[in-house]
Amino acid sequence: MPTVIETIHELGLVHLSDYDGSWDAFDNGNPIGRADESSEKLVTVRALESTLDLSADEAEPKALEEGWEQRLEEIRTRINELDDRRTEINDELRQINEKIDGIAPFAELGIDLDLLSGYETVDVLVGEGSLDEVETALDTSDDVRAYETFTGGDVVAIVAAPAEDGDENSIDEALVGVEFTRHEIPETDQSPTDYVSDLESRKRDLESQLDDIDAELEEIRRAEGPFLLGAEQELTVEVQQAEAPLQFATTDHAFVAEGWLPTEEYDRLVAALNDAVGDSLEIEELVRADYNDEGYPTRTEEVDHGGPGGPDEATDEEEREVATQEVAADGGTTAGSTGVVTMVDEPPVIQDNVGPAKPFEFLLRLIDRPRYSELDPTVVLLLTFPAFYGFMLGDLGYGILYTIAGYTLYSRFDEDIVRSLGAIGIWAGGFTMLFGILYGEIFGLHVLGEILFDGSPPLHKGLQPVYAKYGQTWLLVSVLLGLAHLTVGYIFGFINDLDHGVTDAYLENGSWALLMIGVWVWILSRHAEGVKPDFLFTSFGTGSEAAYEFGFTGFATEVGIMVGLPLAGIGLVTMIYGEVKHYGVLGIIIGGLESFNVLGDVLSYLRIAAVILAKAGMAFVVNMLFFGVYVVGEGEHAEWHFGTSHAPQEMLEKGTYHGHEVTEVMFGGLLHGGIGMAILGVFILVLGHIVVLLLGITSAGLQGIRLEYVEFFNKFYEGGGRVFEPFGGIRSDDEN
Repeated sequence: MPTVIETIHELGLVHLSDYDGSWDAFDNGNPIGRADESSEKLVTVRALESTLDLSADEAEPKALEEGWEQRLEEIRTRINELDDRRTEINDELRQINEKIDGIAPFAELGIDLDLLSGYETVDVLVGEGSLDEVETALDTSDDVRAYETFTGGDVVAIVAAPAEDGDENSIDEALVGVEFTRHEIPETDQSPTDYVSDLESRKRDLESQLDDIDAELEEIRRAEGPFLLGAEQELTVEVQQAEAPLQFATTDHAFVAEGWLPTEEYDRLVAALNDAVGDSLEIEELVRADYNDEGYPTRTEEVDHGGPGGPDEATDEEEREVATQEVAADGGTTAGSTGVVTMVDEPPVIQDNVGPAKPFEFLLRLIDRPRYSELDPTVVLLLTFPAFYGFMLGDLGYGILYTIAGYTLYSRFDEDIVRSLGAIGIWAGGFTMLFGILYGEIFGLHVLGEILFDGSPPLHKGLQPVYAKYGQTWLLVSVLLGLAHLTVGYIFGFINDLDHGVTDAYLENGSWALLMIGVWVWILSRHAEGVKPDFLFTSFGTGSEAAYEFGFTGFATEVGIMVGLPLAGIGLVTMIYGEVKHYGVLGIIIGGLESFNVLGDVLSYLRIAAVILAKAGMAFVVNMLFFGVYVVGEGEHAEWHFGTSHAPQEMLEKGTYHGHEVTEVMFGGLLHGGIGMAILGVFILVLGHIVVLLLGITSAGLQGIRLEYVEFFNKFYEGGGRVFEPFGGIRSDDEN
């Protein structure tokens, strides 16, 4: 057993499964070697590293030499003594600070401390509160015969003689209901000033001692860091190997271990183990399969490696699946025949995405990593999230800043999470720049459109009246994006559920997709077009009302009636049938109510168009405050122009702009209001664009993430996969 454990640990290929103890005559193994002793030493080493604030990337681990245990004990004793002394000093410092805080009100009061205590016939009380409220309470109290107050800053000292029949807490009784914070009088004969001076002196002395201790610990950290890191490394290996039998099924004479590894590594594992232990070991590949979400194989390839260590012949796929299901029914494990999984668990997950998609695995893991039985949607995130983000913001200037910020995070930090965020920022910034060029905008100004497209960029955000048809077009585009995105989600769900059979996969996903497509084919048809928004038929139609003249004026009425409604009907009936299979008669009600989701889910994508207009409006307001805006034309033909080269008022007085009448000034602009207003305008311009930049992350970013998580993932994704953690291997999330 030790030889096998050491071999697979060195290979770092196998994710071990846990034996559940259910086989007759087989028990979980016991730790081997010096497991307890090594565990204690490992705890000690890690505690010392924590005390020294030592991390693995600060020094190169040093191999252990003879006598290392004595050296470790000497280091432990030295560090613990210093740490204990540091704790004592910190405790004393805390007490001194409390005393200094406690004496401060008395120093402010300016009365010697010996005058505030030691009286038999009067009570003295010092605290903070309203003098007027205190004196009013004392004047009206029957428990106080006479009193005198002294003040210093917010501090009030009260000297009161109790009434003849009053009790010893006469002042406290009188001040019931008054907000008054009492201060305990320090026990010292010194004046407050001298007392504070002594405390400050002691405080400086203790802080000096702390500096000496920290310097000594830093010296130990530099000198012994490589040794401690080397000790942790070797002890970790020793403990892992010693405790591995806890996952094995063992008897007095044999042991059984199972685990998962990448298929292509199987031959290397067999060769290494045969070289290590020869004929004393039998190695068998049990399954190479697709697994469902309960951890059972649903498609098993026949496995026949032949030669030493391989099974003589593969078990029939159907028999293997039945046997494995019987294993699960019997409690999950059995000493079954060749090819039967004995420790049933779902395979761990290695996410193997192309390089550009790897950072987006971070967004996926914010929910959970995919199960082995699920499609990994990381590539879809790469293809859709940055595009949604860029489409919503669409500004070259903002895109450049997002890209710079993303590159800074990616290049300046070592943490995988920060680097992933940086890479995502680069992608989002790139698409924001791309759409910014298409919109012809840089920091909300339209100068790019004038330079690159002679004033007519291919895209407009639709904020101005003259371009209002584009704003309506983005509503339709948002719906179409939603339909495409959700359809892909249903397709993924169908593929994921194929292990339950084609019928169940259709009922769970295909019926919903048919219902959604059918409903929206009817909505986009001209059947009953009088109750539908006009932009559905004009945005991509012909003539002046079309933003883009693609000739689409809606599906024909016949298509809506003969295609859309039947598809929706078939989808609805089969969807409700699926709900009835799950919930019985109640499924009719549940299915009927949930059927409206095919409208709500798609309409949720309208937030894309909403963010386009909202961010364009915010950038417009910022620029308007600084440059000012004059209007050319009237009504639905009105165009808004920033006063970048001429003051808006000058343009109004001039009367025309490129042959078009200037009709009004929306705002004169701080830039054109004199030097003082211009300076204020610069501040507003910079601050305003910073706000828009940050809100772009919280609006476009969060809305894009919401569409992915809530709308898209909800159609097929569950998550809950286990990370592949090979015994002896170090495999980070980014390497999986």
